[in-house]
Amino acid sequence: PLVREASLLMRLSDLLGLSVDTESGERLGRVHDVRAELTSNEVRVTGLVVGPLGILERLGFGDPKSRALVRSKDIVRWSAVVRADRRGVVVRDGTTLK
Repeated sequence: PLVREASLLMRLSDLLGLSVDTESGERLGRVHDVRAELTSNEVRVTGLVVGPLGILERLGFGDPKSRALVRSKDIVRWSAVVRADRRGVVVRDGTTLK
């Protein structure tokens, strides 16, 4: 017989505000925004905005002429995520803000 594991579906907005930690417990920050790519038939999550300037982007500050841009080092790649649920986001050890 086939065994089907229950899957947990989350809205992207459920990720906002969650803590982001490495597997060994190092705190990287909190999720301020989600990066995604839109293709012809799906939305693919590519990263999480975690750095301190991420909250500014979430509030609408992101004009290219503004100093309040989120720098690339404020992003955690989605491929580094080991677990994301209502308890928080856990990423692989060695993950740094890119």
